[in-house]
Amino acid sequence: MAKLVSKTYGEALFEVAMESGEGRAVELMEEIRSVTDILVQNPEFDGLMKHPGIPKQEKLQVVGNVFRGRVSDELESFLEIIVSKERYNDLKDIFAYYIARVKEQQKIGAAYVTTAVELTVGQKNAVEAKLLETSGYRKMEMHYTVDPDIIGGLIVRINDRVVDSSIRSKLDGLTKQLLQIQLG
Repeated sequence: MAKLVSKTYGEALFEVAMESGEGRAVELMEEIRSVTDILVQNPEFDGLMKHPGIPKQEKLQVVGNVFRGRVSDELESFLEIIVSKERYNDLKDIFAYYIARVKEQQKIGAAYVTTAVELTVGQKNAVEAKLLETSGYRKMEMHYTVDPDIIGGLIVRINDRVVDSSIRSKLDGLTKQLLQIQLG
């Protein structure tokens, strides 16, 4: 249900932004990131907006007082709709959907790379270049983690696709094959 809500509202916000052009969608994404940072830094505001004892009308006033003149009219109106429809709890997911949608439209991918040891800058650049070459994205946001348990190689995840060329997974595969030979 939460995925449906985030998709419905996030897609509506994306369509409104795209009516003003591709550039506006990117501007709104940056504005959403700023608002998200502010909300993270002010958990009291989040608690106030999620409190069931505070009437919706008061929450709408708070949104107006806090955001009017500080964010675009589209974003302020959107926040008011979210509060009036009692979907504030879904705001984080809605914003995440919107950002992912803009990145998709801009052909910006996100890759999560796990290695056994820290990669050098040159190695990271080579990995990014190869991913750009094979993925169809124009730009790639790279996220690196180190996990010594994979022994060597890499694990790359882009969206729901995973390429596991780690030594650990190869050893696990060999172990399964050897067990089948012994049992067979």
